[in-house]
Amino acid sequence: MSDLQISLIAIGFVLIGGVVFFNWMQQRRYQRGTEDAFKHKYKDVLLEPDKSTFKEERIEPQFGKEMPKDLQVEPSVEAKKPTGIDRPDLELLAATTESTKPVKVYSNGVIDYVVSIQSDTPIATTTDLAEMLQRKFDFGKPVRWFGKRNVGEFWEEITIEANSESDYTSLKACLQLTDRSGPVSEVSLSEFRDTVRNFAENINVVADTPDIQEARSQAVLLDQFCAEVDVMIGINIISKDGGAFTGTKIRALAEASGFKLEGGGGVFSFREANDTVKFTLNNYESTPFLPDNIRTLTTNGITLLLDVPRITNGERVFDQMTHLSRIFATTLGGVMVDDNRVPLSDSGIKKIKQKLSGIQSIMKSRDFPAGSEIALRLFV
Repeated sequence: MSDLQISLIAIGFVLIGGVVFFNWMQQRRYQRGTEDAFKHKYKDVLLEPDKSTFKEERIEPQFGKEMPKDLQVEPSVEAKKPTGIDRPDLELLAATTESTKPVKVYSNGVIDYVVSIQSDTPIATTTDLAEMLQRKFDFGKPVRWFGKRNVGEFWEEITIEANSESDYTSLKACLQLTDRSGPVSEVSLSEFRDTVRNFAENINVVADTPDIQEARSQAVLLDQFCAEVDVMIGINIISKDGGAFTGTKIRALAEASGFKLEGGGGVFSFREANDTVKFTLNNYESTPFLPDNIRTLTTNGITLLLDVPRITNGERVFDQMTHLSRIFATTLGGVMVDDNRVPLSDSGIKKIKQKLSGIQSIMKSRDFPAGSEIALRLFV
């Protein structure tokens, strides 16, 4: 064997050794990175013991945490309401015409900033009030107007479509104090107060305008309480063997179970007889479920999701959702897991149900029953 051949063989061994060493170094680097990424043990907030991590700003609520002392059942939100804001008015709307049905409404000083306008004679409001109704989206939160024709009669909700041309002796302008996007700002409260006050001056009546700073404080307190109970419960179903679920099979099973794929929302909805959504079926991955893509879609999992503050009889609905989750898991060949992909045991599901029951009990004790009209206004 010549010297040239020996040199080439030696060079080949060196190159091979270099490649092996480089691959070993890369493997070690990725292994260390993976170990660092999983070094922290994440807790399942649905199953962990109760802890208070209350912060002043609005945050994504942790299911297992305890209510802060100043937001527990005693004292209630109603006890904290500012001076000058009316107490809840739960009167029925008057049925003066076929189009005006009696329904329960809330002109509620706990969740609304309420400006009251009163007159001994009918208020001529046709043009000015129509202009005010057109500005109901100008103040950052929902605005509603109510009118009463005479003392002793019922309040009617005034909309552009109905009752805006009636003569009332009393009016209420209501700006909602908070929703899921946070509390109303002091600037918006001031603008609303000034706008309604100017409206009252134009029609030669006086408006009773509560204090802005007190209303803002009430909005922050209410928002803090809402953030504490604003929880969604999800049960994930993922493939046992790492395979994929097909969109056609998901849709067939969903529709057979009572779900409907509605519009462009990207989810299947399971509704009550009164058309209220009980819970939804979502893609575990980011791609939404849509009529156009469901036939060709594949996914590694699905999620059944329950919006706790918007659902009445939460325990019963949760049992129904859990039952359907088991059916989906069996039929699709999947396993029920939490958000950390840990399999859900019967004891784990029981703990989640207890947490749900606790949250809805707190809401009921604060006169905001889950699924009620007032809760549906706040949690939107």
